[in-house]
Amino acid sequence: MGKDTNCPAEEPDRQSIRSLERGLDVLRCFRPDDRYLGNQELAARTGLPKPTISRLTHTLTRLGYLGYSEKFSKYHLDSAVLALGYSFLANLDVRRVARPYMEKLAEYAQASVAVGVQERLNMLYVESCRSSSMVTLNLGAGSQIPIAATSMGRAFLCALPEPDRRSLLEQIRISSEAEWPRISAGLEQAVKDYEQYGFCLSLGDWKKDVHAVATPLIPADGSRILVFSCVGASFQLRKNMLVDDIGPRLLNLVTNVEEALNHLR
Repeated sequence: MGKDTNCPAEEPDRQSIRSLERGLDVLRCFRPDDRYLGNQELAARTGLPKPTISRLTHTLTRLGYLGYSEKFSKYHLDSAVLALGYSFLANLDVRRVARPYMEKLAEYAQASVAVGVQERLNMLYVESCRSSSMVTLNLGAGSQIPIAATSMGRAFLCALPEPDRRSLLEQIRISSEAEWPRISAGLEQAVKDYEQYGFCLSLGDWKKDVHAVATPLIPADGSRILVFSCVGASFQLRKNMLVDDIGPRLLNLVTNVEEALNHLR
């Protein structure tokens, strides 16, 4: 089995420490729905030999980043990873500033509103608000969704400087070669939508019954791009509703958040 697309190959860098990169690759292979992973699964997802994986998991366990279950003979993420994650989230002002606006839009749309950042070929949710509706998408902070087929990922691509966009698109093409024609067509449409409306759509492209709209927040201080999205069931969030109502409300949300963040600096 080939290397998991969540752990893609990177361009060689003379300044990088390969063993550190590989250790982080192992940690990245744990997804929100993965409680335990064994060495064989980690080897399959990273493309690394099993002896290398064994050394890495041993070291990561000794350092507190992984724990080992004797019952399942597998590994799980441990407290050192949690400490890093909480430190990141605690220092992310946008979560505190944006949440009231996100909750209001989520309830209005009877959908989920999230903010995410890039994590390799995925977008990582750093905050998510769900409405009281029983059919909202059940993804919380820490969840990852693919850049290629989601409105959040497409909006992120549209916000990137051209050289960075080309580089990321090439990585996506290599990792999803069989699906590239469909992905490329969706991305071309996303660019047109972004130029016309200021936001991007995904209408069943990621999951058949899910519609979404997203727009980026590009910080003036040059820090990483944030992307806000509103996601819901396709029968609730129809295209005309996303374009005429929810999309403009999402743009207004981002403007309010951006102004509030500027006051904090």
